[in-house]
Amino acid sequence: MRSTGRTGSTRRLVTAAVCGFALAATLTAPAQAHGPDQGSGQVADNRSGGGSGSGSGGGKAPHWELKDSGTDVRFRGLSAVSRNTAWLAGSKGTVLRTTDGGKNWRNVSPPGAAELEFRDIEAWGSPRTESGGGRRAVVLAIGEGEASRVFRTEDGGATWTESFRNTDAKAFYDCITFFDSRHGLAMSDPVDGKFRILSTRDGGRSWKVLPSAGMPAAQTGEAGFAASGQCLVSSGSRDVWLATGGAARARVLHSSDRGLTWTVTDTPIPAGDPGRGVFAVAFRDRAHGIAFGGDYRADQASPQAAATSRDGGRSWTTAGTPPPAYRSGVTWLPHSRTSALAVGPTGTDLTTDGGRTWRTVDTGSYDTVDCTPDRACWASGEKGRVARLER
Repeated sequence: MRSTGRTGSTRRLVTAAVCGFALAATLTAPAQAHGPDQGSGQVADNRSGGGSGSGSGGGKAPHWELKDSGTDVRFRGLSAVSRNTAWLAGSKGTVLRTTDGGKNWRNVSPPGAAELEFRDIEAWGSPRTESGGGRRAVVLAIGEGEASRVFRTEDGGATWTESFRNTDAKAFYDCITFFDSRHGLAMSDPVDGKFRILSTRDGGRSWKVLPSAGMPAAQTGEAGFAASGQCLVSSGSRDVWLATGGAARARVLHSSDRGLTWTVTDTPIPAGDPGRGVFAVAFRDRAHGIAFGGDYRADQASPQAAATSRDGGRSWTTAGTPPPAYRSGVTWLPHSRTSALAVGPTGTDLTTDGGRTWRTVDTGSYDTVDCTPDRACWASGEKGRVARLER
């Protein structure tokens, strides 16, 4: 997100199939209250530094289990390939990879990248082919001018190629997404009054700026939040959504042709301030989506920080019972039509009704969250925190 004086600079640093139903049922039964320390069936860290306590009853409830990343950098970029394989991207040019469920993390950072801020990463692999899967990845560094870069690897991070370096001083790239292993997009804060979209058709080997004719005009001060790698997300082969904030209205833009033309819709998530807006969106298909955000500043309230859409983002409805605070990351639980998790610096929240109501189930700090087809969920955040949901 583009800096506008001291406040903007601070903001940029801060923002710079059974599983669904079975997990949701376990998490919520017997739910007695919406508070993080009430009721049972809570998701909880089971090591030091975690959130709320474990659930009551005869069996152990699903919980975040902290994994030792061996570093204290902040990981706002996360790509979960499977229960065993995940990638992290963070500050100080750091990229980590695990292939054993988080027991060990290999530092696979691109050489010479220590001054860069990695905020988003996309990796590919199949849970059924772990020996050869999860070795390809594309990572995005954010920042003004040449600080915005894209690197790619095909060998698990042993070697990297810089495939894009921004040369426009007015551009600042925030997020990246892929429709499949070849087609992807990256987005920049507005340049000359419109969001800029970068496109690849060869898995990130080469990139080109798309024409801006199909992009609506940006509001004054509008930008994306580089807080969780979820300000640009895709679903299916052609649909993509872009989340915004920092302006008079918090909006979500949608394209059904891989970024060539866009429509835009206001959301009910509070805006009107550089620190407020939509920080993350998630779509489980081309129709059903969740938007999350609020005000990232710890001393500011974040009412109405969640909204849902049933029509591909053409309209948004405020959650009846939203989370109690700002949330920066959200994901649908695998193979579920109604359950999702949202994370932020003050906790994790769960919905089992498609985003209409949320309850806090953990109080640990995370910035982003991602789930995999083989029913695994991962989360990461500040001070090297990374966790996997255990059942």
